[in-house]
Amino acid sequence: MKENEEENQLTTKQMLLFFIPLGLSASLVMISHLIINGTLARGDDPESIIASYALAMSLFAITERLGVLLRHTCSALVRDQLTFNSMQRVSMYVIATLLLLTAIIAFTPVGPFIFIHLFGAEIQLVEQIVSVYQLLIFVTFFSAIRCLYQGVIIINKKTKWLTIGMIIRLIGMYIFSLIFIHFGTINATTGAWIFLVGMIIESAVSYWEGKSLVKKLPVKEEKTTKNQSQIFVFYRPLILSSLIIVMIGPMINIFLGKTAQIELAIASFALALSIAQLLISFFSYIHQIVLSYYQKDSQKVKQFLMMIGFIPTLILLLLSYTNLGPFLIENILGATGELLTATIMSLRVFVILVLVFPFIDFCNGLLLLKGQTKVMVFTQSSNVITALVILLVLSFYFPHWNGMIGAFAQSIGMGVELVVLLIFLKRKKVQLLMKEKLRPLNRKG
Repeated sequence: MKENEEENQLTTKQMLLFFIPLGLSASLVMISHLIINGTLARGDDPESIIASYALAMSLFAITERLGVLLRHTCSALVRDQLTFNSMQRVSMYVIATLLLLTAIIAFTPVGPFIFIHLFGAEIQLVEQIVSVYQLLIFVTFFSAIRCLYQGVIIINKKTKWLTIGMIIRLIGMYIFSLIFIHFGTINATTGAWIFLVGMIIESAVSYWEGKSLVKKLPVKEEKTTKNQSQIFVFYRPLILSSLIIVMIGPMINIFLGKTAQIELAIASFALALSIAQLLISFFSYIHQIVLSYYQKDSQKVKQFLMMIGFIPTLILLLLSYTNLGPFLIENILGATGELLTATIMSLRVFVILVLVFPFIDFCNGLLLLKGQTKVMVFTQSSNVITALVILLVLSFYFPHWNGMIGAFAQSIGMGVELVVLLIFLKRKKVQLLMKEKLRPLNRKG
């Protein structure tokens, strides 16, 4: 009996073997962007080429997010083949809707209108931007397929396949970029072609492994089986909360345009944010630890969170308050002088964001586990509203803070989101305890 208990006991090693491949796959995404930007920089007019690609990608990131949510939904709900079949049908509806939406943007006047009036693109770049976005439609399709089957891979705790898929994707993208550099003409659509090839490769790996794992799932589990309508009830609030949270980026850019030194503000904020995002990307799968292990041993999962949750903060403190940060920013990102100083100041503010992020992801994991995705609409709304208030106040009273204004808005918004999450989870815990105490009294009655 004791031997069986020891075998079933959750260990830190198990969680690390599950978590590290997930973190690596998220961090390796940054390399894929470096491959693309490095290729585009070799074009005849690199500034306009990179700008066109970046603007198309900024809209793609919003639409692709709806496909990425299929991974969250699948890993939270699918436990048998019956539920996966329902999940697959829901995914087809989602993908069809995304393809229709993106096609309208790419092949009608809607696209140019969005890029000119909402994203502030120069008219002479619109044709290039739309050409890139037309290719990104196919990336959206393969990304959604990838995320569906990655959900199955995560359920089965075969997370090494996410890292393997990403590594193969990077190799394919690098080879394809070399072909363009040596034999092709480099323009804005080159980036989209490289991205598409990479996504097809990663999608193929995920489909190949995920499909075989689906066959190993039990046909039906009474307690966990979900139908299409139940999956939609879970998925819809995730869509709404995602659409709310993506408003922060454009909002910050608008207010940075009201600062004392606009170009310095935007550039320093962008550089500092890219460093902060690189650090937290590795820890963006803590919610999957909750989904996979919390019910087995909640205490061990909490201990694991405390063990890894402060690592990105410690790294960012090291970069912000020692000579290591300026050295890396100057030699890798090429920022010097006033831009270097402004970037470091913004990085120091982002310590708040990096500190709270792992704990927000943990709390969101609990909401996904309990099927309470509606709550995310309120928590992320609190984030956006707080960020807007901070932007209004700081841009009016402290316009000379430049990029720090955006860093404060994003960081304090995340801090408020964590507070709202903790209040909700605490209240739910109290309600459950009250129900348990009242249950014996109701039986006596």
